[in-house]
Amino acid sequence: MAKAVADDYLRRIPKAELHCHLAGTLRATTVAELAKQYGIALPRPAETLYQWPNFDGFLEILRIAAGVLRTPADFTRAVYEYIEDAVRDGNLKHVEFFFNPDYFYPNGIDYPSQVAGMVEGLRQAKEHFGVSGLLICCIDRSLNNGAQAVEIVETALAHPHELVVGIGLDGNESVGPPALYAEAYALARKGGLKCTAHCCEDYLTPLQAPPTNYLICRDVLRCDRIDHGYNMLASDFVMSEARKDGLYFTPCAWTSLLHNRPHRPQRIRRMAEAGLNVTINTDDPAMFGTNLGHGFTTLFESVGWGPDMARRFSLNSVEGSWLDESSKAALRMTFRKEIAALDKEFGYEAVALPV
Repeated sequence: MAKAVADDYLRRIPKAELHCHLAGTLRATTVAELAKQYGIALPRPAETLYQWPNFDGFLEILRIAAGVLRTPADFTRAVYEYIEDAVRDGNLKHVEFFFNPDYFYPNGIDYPSQVAGMVEGLRQAKEHFGVSGLLICCIDRSLNNGAQAVEIVETALAHPHELVVGIGLDGNESVGPPALYAEAYALARKGGLKCTAHCCEDYLTPLQAPPTNYLICRDVLRCDRIDHGYNMLASDFVMSEARKDGLYFTPCAWTSLLHNRPHRPQRIRRMAEAGLNVTINTDDPAMFGTNLGHGFTTLFESVGWGPDMARRFSLNSVEGSWLDESSKAALRMTFRKEIAALDKEFGYEAVALPV
């Protein structure tokens, strides 16, 4: 039986990546090369570096990989290489990177130098691939309490850059409930930064990362966007609230945890079919062995959606982005033209795309 939508269509439909951690995009070969340059011992060779038994094992490797970024040029390389790969594998048009500045302080590189390196990578990628990018300063709840989170935000505000447009919250949700970071988020909003947070992740149970965390992210942290969100499905009330609120969610189609892989597409399906504004993202693509094209093809193969949902996710990624309105309007037009051309090429029924 023919697939509802061709894999090549899914790979080539234009995409914006709104949930992508810089440290998780590093090619294993790049980590190994920089580790050798800086005399850093890795726990295993590049071929098996990105293998771990559980989520804590993943976090350990994530921080090891972050340890090889020691100069602005290293950050430039990391940003550029991810965009190069994502353009090839999934027709990336825009990306919003998470970066955790405190991952890199032990490497001897300060916040302004980190940002300068990433900005240069974005500049080069824009010149070579036409891809735009923004940066989101992130707080790791596994490492930072409320007071430390305030310090991270204070640093970001003390060294503003037009491409650093928001803050995020990642790490183990069960040890860092969102309310703990209310002061940091209030400071960020006062300073004009957008806000998002990892919430209701499914490597934890609904008791460890409960649906009510969404309400706290909405009402206390006053988030503009939500990362993940799967455990909200355990509460009809929270799902109803999320649908009414209209925030954009950035779930990821692929996970490093083998036991979660069969379930993740079905959770995304339920979120999308419940009327939530869903985008499709990669999280830590190099470490998870995925990319934007792979995420779309595996999701659609599992769920059985047709091209209408591919168009929806593509355009949602523009609307959910933190680009300014003028840039968003230009990107929206680019997406609409490319989608129309793809529909014609693949013989899919033309539809009136959302304005």
